Amino acid sequence: MKFRATKRPLAVVGFAALLVTIVLATQLSTIGAALILHPPHKRVAVGPPPGCEKLTLRGHGVDLEAWRGGAVGKRRGTLLYLHGVADNRASCAGVIERFRQRGFDVLAFDSRAHGDSGGEACTYGFYEKEDLRRVLDTLAPGAIVLVGSSLGGAVALQLAASDARVSAVVAAESFSDLRTVARERAPFFFTTRAIDRAFQIAEQKGHFQLDAVSPASAARDITALFYSSMEPLTRIPRRSTRASSSPRSPAPSASFSSPEHGTTIR
Repeated sequence: MKFRATKRPLAVVGFAALLVTIVLATQLSTIGAALILHPPHKRVAVGPPPGCEKLTLRGHGVDLEAWRGGAVGKRRGTLLYLHGVADNRASCAGVIERFRQRGFDVLAFDSRAHGDSGGEACTYGFYEKEDLRRVLDTLAPGAIVLVGSSLGGAVALQLAASDARVSAVVAAESFSDLRTVARERAPFFFTTRAIDRAFQIAEQKGHFQLDAVSPASAARDITALFYSSMEPLTRIPRRSTRASSSPRSPAPSASFSSPEHGTTIR
């Protein structure tokens, strides 16, 4: 009797484990798509930094919550800060203070589906670059510098490749392209088939094209590029194609390292 009593709980546990395995196997792609489209959401829990005001900007079909601070002294241009994935504009406090003191108007906003901004899904630059393009429409004339970390760096590169109003880009810890980084960071138990299906679901639900999200491709059309990457530095060209073929001096490039992803720019 004792032997049978022991076997039955083991059988139940085994059946439960099998059931969980089957459910995970059939739902992995859906889970993967959700992880791509909906990174952790962190609301802004602090007020604007000194000298800044809170405002709402209009992106590509979404409202973007922002902080804006005016330059101290003679104005040199505008610096836009673009935060990383699963972050929000609150990480820009140090950047705002430093660059306001150096003569820059500074603007920071929550990316779509991040912080307090609207939007149902993160598309890693596909729609975010169009949000940023509309934000540029609201700026005063003058030089425009884009400073982005992680996701923000990827968005900055993708816009700068097609918008001549951008004077300079600082892209820290960006990724090469969405399909590659998603594969590299997928949990070990995600099969190739599950990942490919997750990509399809993400494209359908997010209404965007994964292969169109490529900061590395965009970088080839940018004359000057400053970057830092947690990935191998060869993933993003040290110089753009345009710069290396230009009769002028080669475009400057610089690399930086950070002990923790998302902390290079603070």
